[in-house]
Amino acid sequence: MPTATTYLKKHKISKGETIAQSLKDRFEYGQNPDKTQGGELISSYACDHMTADAEFLLSKAKYRAVTGREQRRDADVLCYQIRQAFKPGEITPEEANRIGYETAMRWTKGKYAFFVATHTDRQHIHNVRPDRAMRKAV
Repeated sequence: MPTATTYLKKHKISKGETIAQSLKDRFEYGQNPDKTQGGELISSYACDHMTADAEFLLSKAKYRAVTGREQRRDADVLCYQIRQAFKPGEITPEEANRIGYETAMRWTKGKYAFFVATHTDRQHIHNVRPDRAMRKAV
C-alpha cells in the first residue's frame, strides 16, 4: 500500500484580494491543466470543480444568513487544503486521485464539498484538495 505524506493547510483571504478572488486563485492553481493531465485527474464531491469557487462562496453566504455570524476578515478560513504526496514511482496518478478522494470523504464524512486535483508536474505525484470550510449550519 502506498504511503503518503499529508499536510493540512488553512486558506485565508490573501492581502489585497476579495474573498472571491482568493478562492478563484487557489482553485485555478489546483486545477491547472498542465498539472492535472488536461483536467483528467480532477474528481469532486457535492460540487462541480469548474464552479467550486462560486459554490464555496454561496456556502459562506448561506452560513451567514442562517447563523447571523460572520468571521473577521483576518480570521476567516475560506477552505482547507489537504496536500498528499507519494514517493516517485510508487503509485499511478489515477490511484493517487482515488486515494485522495477516499481520504477526503473520510475527513469530511460526506458532509462537505471538495475536489481532488492530482498533480503530475513533479517527480512525485501529489494531490491538492480544497475542502469547504466546515460549518455546522451548512
